[in-house]
Amino acid sequence: MVSREHKRAALYEKLQLLRSITNSHALNKTSIIVDASKYIEELKQKVERLNQDIVNAQTTSSSSDQTSLPVVTVETLEKGFLINAFSEKSCPGLLVSVLEAFEDLGLNVLEARVSCADSFRLQAVGGENEEEGESIDAHAVKQAVAVAIKNWSENTENE
Repeated sequence: MVSREHKRAALYEKLQLLRSITNSHALNKTSIIVDASKYIEELKQKVERLNQDIVNAQTTSSSSDQTSLPVVTVETLEKGFLINAFSEKSCPGLLVSVLEAFEDLGLNVLEARVSCADSFRLQAVGGENEEEGESIDAHAVKQAVAVAIKNWSENTENE
């Protein structure tokens, strides 16, 4: 009997975790799983859009003679933003510029993955600083990152 109760409690915990991750308000198992399935589909669509943005940026950069700047996408999350920046080439010093832009906006970096070896790739989750009081939108974040990239680009060209 204890084993059956233990399994039931473990399943309940896992369903509640799934419910919280997918922002589901459902109460029964079936609805939680349906909500999770919808959430996974939304994530797949986001990945598809981001991959398409990268392909478009690569196509644009290969057709122009100018040095290409990193492509930036910003998506609004429940509590913050998902910021992606990608460039085919390495960008020494760009990470510092982007993080300074976050700081200027009052964004706290909650989680980040960065690769700066052969190419530049940044994926960061930023949350608004509760003490600031002003609300920030995704467009403002994208603009700030774009300005940081532009300033970085101008500074590296002058060196």
